[in-house]
Amino acid sequence: MYFEVEENPNCGHPVSMRFKELGPPHPVRQVRIDDLGGLCWVTGWCDDPEHPLCPAYVQKVEESGMGLAYLIYGGNWGIRLKPIGLEENWDLGSPNQWGEPFLLLGDPRAIVFADEG
Repeated sequence: MYFEVEENPNCGHPVSMRFKELGPPHPVRQVRIDDLGGLCWVTGWCDDPEHPLCPAYVQKVEESGMGLAYLIYGGNWGIRLKPIGLEENWDLGSPNQWGEPFLLLGDPRAIVFADEG
């Protein structure tokens, strides 16, 4: 799997990486990031000014530094995250939200799939 995120206002710097896929992608809606206090909403972000939201996905991959990992990715502008308790719309201007080109997680229990309750 070749993965690329353009330079953009959501996460700044461009990223190009390769991963060995170990399964199909699945839509994801939340991730647990313990350093940030727990569950966060996650969405994909793209360059469409009218409709920047797009699905976020998780893909099991082989990663040279971690071995087995779970790649969380979204659109060509990466992913956007916000704390689960935050009740505001997705917004690049919000100081309560942040963008990342992707996340690599080691624990599948840190992922809430889109089809989970």
